[in-house]
Amino acid sequence: MDLGNFSISLAVKDIDASKAFYEKLGFEVAGGDLAQKWIVLQSGQARIGLFQGMFDRNMLTFNPGWNAAKETLTAFPDVRELQRRFKALGLQVAPQADEATEGPAFFMLADPDGNPLLFDQHVPSPAR
Repeated sequence: MDLGNFSISLAVKDIDASKAFYEKLGFEVAGGDLAQKWIVLQSGQARIGLFQGMFDRNMLTFNPGWNAAKETLTAFPDVRELQRRFKALGLQVAPQADEATEGPAFFMLADPDGNPLLFDQHVPSPAR
């Protein structure tokens, strides 16, 4: 099952200090808005999102519809399709994506240790 582009989203206390730290490790800015207190850094295939004041915990993030270069795919499982699959497997989904919508949406799961997983689709739903 293709879950889309993967990154780790870190809840940071000081985005400027965190950005400077990861840049020393070779990461470069790949997106985001520092004025809004969020930025995405990349080194090779490794992608890290830094978010100050937006999340309580670090989380794993999957972006259905994007490859590692953030290019929109023509065929991929829509976020609502993934949500239906996971719910059918007995996984608890909260919050849920609105099944009556199309296009960008998100839902979340938590693993057995309480680590959040965000499934965040930024692109239109694939053609059917």
